[in-house]
Amino acid sequence: MSQTAVERFLAELAHQRGLSPHTLAAYRRDLAMLAAGSEGAALETLQAHDLKRQAMRLHGRGLSPRSVARTLSAWRAFYRWLARRGAIAADPCAGLKAPKRPRALPKALRPEQTDALLDHVADDDVLSCRDRAMFELFYSSGLRLAELVSLDVSASLDLTAGEVTVTGKRGKTRTVPVGSQAIAALKDWLDRRSQVAASDEPALFVSRRGRRLTPRAVELRLAQWARRSGLGQHVHPHMLRHSFASHVLQSSGDLRAVQEMLGHASIATTQIYTHLDFQHLAKIYDAAHPRAHKK
Repeated sequence: MSQTAVERFLAELAHQRGLSPHTLAAYRRDLAMLAAGSEGAALETLQAHDLKRQAMRLHGRGLSPRSVARTLSAWRAFYRWLARRGAIAADPCAGLKAPKRPRALPKALRPEQTDALLDHVADDDVLSCRDRAMFELFYSSGLRLAELVSLDVSASLDLTAGEVTVTGKRGKTRTVPVGSQAIAALKDWLDRRSQVAASDEPALFVSRRGRRLTPRAVELRLAQWARRSGLGQHVHPHMLRHSFASHVLQSSGDLRAVQEMLGHASIATTQIYTHLDFQHLAKIYDAAHPRAHKK
């Protein structure tokens, strides 16, 4: 009955949910894998402990967490389908959990790469002046993209005090310092902003049409700036925020201060930058420690 049930299950997925042939083939392969490891037992007779043992075998074979999660998803869908039709008394996948995927580390520029990006000699037009102010502020203060584009001239900046006030996630407001190079770039931009800004536009950063910049426009300008600087890699706005966090942490070791400046509700979110810091230190160790090199 198992093979018949699998074929009916896949046929229903194709008809009712319109899944692609590629997805259906993956489901078929995942269920065939389950059947092959069941020592001839019908799939309808498998219990929770059987499925857990099979899942452990997937781990043992070296499959990535993503692949294991996808396989378990196919198993769950099949057994839910059987349960809805009364073919099994209880769903054996009910307590089956996919392995946790390792959290991807955010990509950050090295300090020298950041210097190459921000010290890039751009055209002396008003939009290049604006771009330099944006990117300096990104890196100086660790802003999110949404925070940067939402800044207003009158309410957000205090260049005398060297501070910027932003409204982050969940409407939480925070004030963060602005470095001297960012202050200089912002002053240059404010001197020239009236050349393009509409008279009634409160936004700090505006487009050539005089209205508030969109997040997508900032992304495109930064990618273009990175190409022209000869950096040799794609740079997105959040990478400047990551670079700010990892560089401040490398210099100060003050995780709590970095948390506050980034506007993270939990320090657990900020702790991912300790891994970036460790990677940096590990490279230094490998390059400098006399016993780090294998004979």
